[in-house]
Amino acid sequence: MSTFFLVRHASAGSRREWVGDDRLRPLDERGEKQARRLVRELEGHRLDRIVSSPYVRCAETVRPLAAKRSLPVDERVELAEGATRSEAFALLEELQGSDFLLCTHGDVILELLGEGMKKGELRVVEWKSDRIRTVG
Repeated sequence: MSTFFLVRHASAGSRREWVGDDRLRPLDERGEKQARRLVRELEGHRLDRIVSSPYVRCAETVRPLAAKRSLPVDERVELAEGATRSEAFALLEELQGSDFLLCTHGDVILELLGEGMKKGELRVVEWKSDRIRTVG
């Protein structure tokens, strides 16, 4: 059994109003505040790795936390929009044994948990082989 932190990327404004490649859409002002709040929410919790979707809004969500912890942001396509449950679970297998946080998108979270999360929301998740559930 492994426990990890899961966060949905913070607020990045409207997809419909963004002009250009959606992978490059940054956090908005509200999202920047949510990213800074993540640093406070995880104070006192050990982290060895911070793993994020390569989309700008995900990386920006965890960048303040990574800076505070002097950790790199490991950007992985297994957490990008459209990633499958099996791709995400393969990444979990790889990360097993470390204390980590994943930052991803609503569709991937739905694949993993079977339910959604609000933008910027943080959860503690328990994972064992092909079972995953929120514990906090």
